[in-house]
Amino acid sequence: MFITRAISLTNFLVASSALGFQVCVLYPWHKQLDDDFEALKKEHIRVLGAIKGTAESVSAEKRQGFREMLGGISQWRYMIGRSPMSPSSSSSLVAATEMPRHVPKPSIPKSLNNHNDIALYSRYALAGAICCSFTHAILTPIDIVKTRIQVDPLTYNRGISGGLRQVVAGEGAGALATGLGPTVAGYFLQGALKFGGYEFLKTRAIDTFGYEAACNNRYAIYLGSSAIAEIAGDIVLCPFEAVRIRLVSQPGFGRGIWDGFARIVREEGIRGLYSGLGPIMFKQVPYTMATFVVYENALEQAYKWVDKSTISSTAITRINLGSGLIAGIAAALVSQPADTMLSKINKEKSETGEGVTRRLWRIAKDTGIRGSYAGIRARLIMVGGMTAIQLAVYGDIKKALGATGGIEIK
Repeated sequence: MFITRAISLTNFLVASSALGFQVCVLYPWHKQLDDDFEALKKEHIRVLGAIKGTAESVSAEKRQGFREMLGGISQWRYMIGRSPMSPSSSSSLVAATEMPRHVPKPSIPKSLNNHNDIALYSRYALAGAICCSFTHAILTPIDIVKTRIQVDPLTYNRGISGGLRQVVAGEGAGALATGLGPTVAGYFLQGALKFGGYEFLKTRAIDTFGYEAACNNRYAIYLGSSAIAEIAGDIVLCPFEAVRIRLVSQPGFGRGIWDGFARIVREEGIRGLYSGLGPIMFKQVPYTMATFVVYENALEQAYKWVDKSTISSTAITRINLGSGLIAGIAAALVSQPADTMLSKINKEKSETGEGVTRRLWRIAKDTGIRGSYAGIRARLIMVGGMTAIQLAVYGDIKKALGATGGIEIK
C-alpha cells in the first residue's frame, strides 16, 4: 500500500512539474526572446540612424579642420611613447567627437512588462516549490523523530538514531515515511509563495525606494520581503502541517493525506486545519527572516573575497551551500520554541471553549523554556542541512530555468 501511494504521488508531482514547466517557463521564455530580439533590432536601427544624422550634419571643412588639429598633436608621440596616428585613427577620433556629448546612464528598469513579470517570477516560484518539497521530503524520517520527541519526550528520549530505531521497531520501516504526502504537497505550495514572493517583493522595494536607498537599507528589505512572503506561504501550508503532525504523532489517525483532511474537518471543522496558524507563523516567519538575512549577508561576505564572475558554477554552489548552512543553524535556534508549540497544539484537540490565545499560553506555561528546546539537536541537523541543500538547489534550479533578470543588492 505504501509503495502504491508513493508511486501515485511521484507520478502526480512529475506530471504537475512538467506541465508547470511547459506553461510557465518554456512558452514565456521563447516569447520573451522574440520580444527582446525585436526590441534590440529597433534600438540598433535607431542608434545607427542617430550616428548617421550627426555625421552628415558636420560640414566637410569642419571635419578637415579636426583632422589637421589631431595630426598636429601626433608630433608628441615620442614623449608619450605611442605610435604615430594613422589617418584611420584620426578619423576615428573625429567620429568620436561628433557623437552627442550626453549619453544617458543605464538605470535599473523600474518595472518589467506584465508578460516578463509572469515569466520571471513563475520560474522563481517553480524553483522554490521544487527545492522546498524536495528537501523536506528527503528529511521526513528525521522530522518524524523530531516531532515524536517534542510531543512525547518521555518515550522518545534516545536521540535521533535511537528514535529512528524506536519507530522502526514499534511500527515498521514504513512508518518513517508517515506524513510524506502532506509534507511534499504543503511545502511545494509554500516554497512557491516564499521564494517567488521574496524575489518579487525585493525587486519592488528597489523600484519604490531607488537602488541607492535600497543598498543602504538592504537588511530591512530582506527582513520585510521575507516576512510578507512567508506569511502568504504559511496560509497555504497550515492545513497540510495539521494533517502531517496528526499522522506522525497519532499512528492510525488516517491512511493518508486526504483521509487525514477528511477526519479533521469532520471532527473539528475547517477551524481545526488552522488551529496551528498562529504557532506556524511564529515559527516560520522568524525562521524565514533569519534564513534570508543571514544567507544574504553570508553571500555578501563571501563575495568580498572572490569575484563571482570569475569562479565556476561548482564553486558558486559550494558558496550557496555553506551560506545556507550558516543561515539554517541561525534560523533553527530562533524558531525552535514556536516549532515545539506547533507540534503540541496540533497533537490533540483543544479543550471545550478554549480559545487559541489561551491554549497557546497554557502550552507555553506547561512547556517552559527548557522544554521548548526539546529536540533541538535533531532540528539543528534537520534544519541546518535542509536549508543548506535548499538554497543550493534553489540557486542551481534558477540557473537551469534561466531565471535571470532579478536584481542583487550590493
